Amino acid sequence: MRRRSCGAIAVFVAAALGYLLVGVYLTVDRQFFAGDALSRVQSAQAVLFSRDPHLSAIGFIFTPLTAVAELPLAALAPWWPALITQALTAVVMSALFMAGSVTQLAGIARDRGLSPLVGTVVVLAYALNPMIVFYGANGMSEAPYLFCLLWAVRRLIRWADTDDVHDLVTAGAALGLSYLTRYDGGAAALAATGFVAAVSYRRRPAAADGVDVRRRRAVIDAAVVAIPTATTFLVWAVTSWLITGNLFAQFTSEYGNAAIIAQLGGTGSDTVPAAVAFSAAATAIMAPLLVLLVPTAVLTRRHRLRAVAAGLLVFGAVLAFQVLAYARGTTFGFLRFYLTVSPLSAVLTALIAPAGRRMPYRRLGPGSELPEVPERPRRWARPVTVAAVLALVAGVFTTWAGMASPKYAPQEFALRAVIAPDRQSTAPLQLDARKVARSFSTEREIAAYLDALALPDGAVLCDTVYGFAVVVRSRHPRQFVIPSDQDFARILNNPAAHGVHYLLAVPNEGRGRSDALNVRFPTLYENGAQIAALALEARNQGADLPDWRLYRVIDQE
Repeated sequence: MRRRSCGAIAVFVAAALGYLLVGVYLTVDRQFFAGDALSRVQSAQAVLFSRDPHLSAIGFIFTPLTAVAELPLAALAPWWPALITQALTAVVMSALFMAGSVTQLAGIARDRGLSPLVGTVVVLAYALNPMIVFYGANGMSEAPYLFCLLWAVRRLIRWADTDDVHDLVTAGAALGLSYLTRYDGGAAALAATGFVAAVSYRRRPAAADGVDVRRRRAVIDAAVVAIPTATTFLVWAVTSWLITGNLFAQFTSEYGNAAIIAQLGGTGSDTVPAAVAFSAAATAIMAPLLVLLVPTAVLTRRHRLRAVAAGLLVFGAVLAFQVLAYARGTTFGFLRFYLTVSPLSAVLTALIAPAGRRMPYRRLGPGSELPEVPERPRRWARPVTVAAVLALVAGVFTTWAGMASPKYAPQEFALRAVIAPDRQSTAPLQLDARKVARSFSTEREIAAYLDALALPDGAVLCDTVYGFAVVVRSRHPRQFVIPSDQDFARILNNPAAHGVHYLLAVPNEGRGRSDALNVRFPTLYENGAQIAALALEARNQGADLPDWRLYRVIDQE
């Protein structure tokens, strides 16, 4: 037991250090930031260091776990400002969670007693996948989400063999946390609940216990795995409703994904076939041979199909949710939304390889089917295992190639321009990549300009639709009046009367239409809305980001 614990710790530390180093390189050295990561950092900053610090400043558009996990480090920002201004809180968060996902996959390999060579290659192929490395380093929500899903799948696989309630309880907790990380965690929880109910009901013949007993057992086991997610769903929705008036702000708020897509003129797929085609291509980029891994896992594990079903149903539910959401135009065509293909491929490969020992357990349940001895490898086991491992490794190379596509990887294709910039090239793709790499550079300059003015608290009024990148870069966040401040609406109605010196404005178009300043003063960006005079104009150097105008408030008295 001690040797296994030391091995798990070693895997976690090595992976965490690797992802952390990559993240520090990208953010501090290359100044390459992910917008969603910066937004979560700004939320954590608002909770602790805004003019009006309070926990609900974390926001209700997105689920809170990612930003909440950053709060302990963000609290140290007065002594180490780079934790927030360089988004290091986000980097540390994603590095630790992604390292946790690697540890969970290594745990599946240990649970099954895979040979050291096979287990090591499976874990490395997952850990070194370029998308896994990137999202383990960039501070976005993918890392905690994958950790929660892999944690849940590992425990469901164990429960399928042992009927140990400890594993079932842990799987339910992991799925509840996954919902607090991303809304599509709800789809994974539904799939897991159905899986547990079906397995529990069919685990023993009706003659042994009677139909009624089997039904009661299935309902109880399903409730154990479903209650954590159902509780987080209700608590989060009711809390959002009590504070903001929206039960599901992600879907109904003007700041949610559906509203963003509408403001941008629609970026989802128009038809289900088109969505399926895009999803199939994205899946093939990260796991080109998944179509072979799935039937191979089913056929080779047909005597223990429940373990395979656990991974297929949980990860498959997330993928199905993404395809449907994209087809309905409520989400974006991003490669990262199909990232669960990578852990699914790794789990299937670990299940295809023959087990070398019995599954660990605390207590066997009444429906346990754990064999007394490890399974005996068959003649075809070695070549099939080698083929599965090679299929998994192939995904590392196809993913790196696919990440260069602006069509399928619009958020990742600029990575090459960041790591190895070709400053002499004038090819359109290179120019686009360099522009993406410069994203948020203009916002950093605006923050530095405002900081140099040494303004008092509440001197700059801005919305965080785009302004989050300015606020999070500033060393004086209290100088901003932002929507999470409880007096924001009152100050917005009469900036001059409340001591506001400057208004930070974006064009009243696209996502800028939801900017609170544009809603209140529709002509602000064009002419100052007769309440302010132009003080600074900044053309944005980044991709898909607005030009900025800084207006000085005119004294109305």
